[in-house]
Amino acid sequence: MSRRVVRQSKFRHVFGQPVKADQMYEDIRVSKVTCDSSFCAVNPKFVAIIVESGGGGAFIVLPLAKTGRVDKNHPLVTGHTAPVLDIDWCPHNDNVIASASEDTTVMVWQIPDYVPVRNITEPVVTLEGHSKRVSIISWHPTARNVLLSAGCDNLVILWNVGTGEMLLALDDMHTDLIYNVGWNRNGSLLVTTCKDKKVRVIDPRKQQIIAEKTKPHDGTRPIRAIFVINPTDLSPAGNALGAGDALWQRERFAPHEGLRPVRAIFTREGHIFTTGFTRMSQRELGLWDPNNFEEPIALQEMDTSNGVLLPFYDADSSIVYLCGKGDSSIRYFEITHEAPYVHYLNTYSSKEPQRGMGFMPKRGLDVSKCEIARFFKLHERKCEPIVMTVPRKSDLFQDDLSPDTPGPEPALEADEWLSGKDAEPILISLRDGYVPIKNRELKVVKKNILDSKPPPGPRRRHSTCDSDFSQPALEEVLEEIRALKETVQAQEKRISDLENKLGQFTNGTD
Repeated sequence: MSRRVVRQSKFRHVFGQPVKADQMYEDIRVSKVTCDSSFCAVNPKFVAIIVESGGGGAFIVLPLAKTGRVDKNHPLVTGHTAPVLDIDWCPHNDNVIASASEDTTVMVWQIPDYVPVRNITEPVVTLEGHSKRVSIISWHPTARNVLLSAGCDNLVILWNVGTGEMLLALDDMHTDLIYNVGWNRNGSLLVTTCKDKKVRVIDPRKQQIIAEKTKPHDGTRPIRAIFVINPTDLSPAGNALGAGDALWQRERFAPHEGLRPVRAIFTREGHIFTTGFTRMSQRELGLWDPNNFEEPIALQEMDTSNGVLLPFYDADSSIVYLCGKGDSSIRYFEITHEAPYVHYLNTYSSKEPQRGMGFMPKRGLDVSKCEIARFFKLHERKCEPIVMTVPRKSDLFQDDLSPDTPGPEPALEADEWLSGKDAEPILISLRDGYVPIKNRELKVVKKNILDSKPPPGPRRRHSTCDSDFSQPALEEVLEEIRALKETVQAQEKRISDLENKLGQFTNGTD
């Protein structure tokens, strides 16, 4: 009589639990735009959600502590002339967020620590370089102020937000619509997925495709890809893979072939985790070795559903969370060096389908409660945080659950990265918890902006009076505008402080 051996893992009992009703964010009109974006971005200070908005695109930014019913007049971040399609918080400044829109622009915003009185309408910088709508943005993981954008013009652009300049334009690499772009851990490589059914690994600074594979899954719907990193060797052969091993140089790869969206996840060591659909419309996941793309390390069929699977990867625990848009569940798997290499852990299930999902960086978690992940699930009219924890009896800090994790300090400057330098993320300990840094202003120093770009507003014909508007006079006007904006911001902060005091008095009388 054979006995079933249970695999040993500290994450076997990970379970998800929604927060109480008073800790949700309610009365939010989540965007109904048809797009595979997650519609939500979170960091240790704020939760940002793309919302319905008349006369252009907008998203709402709420302090994490401001739970409950959201005032219908709560200020929005507006400025785009068409719907917002993607948002992403800067990993090195919790008060800076970028947005991409159908209006072909990317805007970068400074969010104050206090709640503003009016809509935020003036971005710190507007990045213009795409000719069609921009559906993807992603910050560089280790270099300061480097932002990636990808649009429906089949173009990937890398920007230096600190100067408003275009650093690199990756054209002629994609023959069709780009579905997804992701960085590896140190930002030296990109992985992209495309409507032409190819997954590509790109060195952006050399502007070279290092590896590519046609038809990862059997489907034709959008492909998604993100890099991951594993703490252990994933190779069935058992050979150790060093961080410096050049596993990207020779291989051409293509995991599956299907009718529905494929999502691929890469490891720094060279492995790829993909999700997609079979020809029979079954969702499946796969793990691949780029040294041998002919056969997958692991390939598992999951279920039959139309929902595109959004993968979220936690490098500290090597757990992949799969959230299907339109699903009401989150599945999670642990990737190890032991067969079958991708191990199913559990499923968090609920009644309501998810319209989008935000994923909190590790430094924003409550490690004292053994929290290893936190999701922000979007419903039609609310945002519901879901906490993933590992039950432990001890109240002590669990360093095996919360190892050192990437902090808010960049490891490189933009020009260092562009010149060819690479650096791993600067790690911080969560033993004593993480306290978010106070508002740090994003300073943009544009080069020769007066020579390269006309001032906004209707263009005028040249007349003799234009010569009277000298350079010093223009600088005086710009300086006065800046001073007035600072005054307005100071007054808004004062109003917000007084409103908070008034709320305390009201709560006291109740």
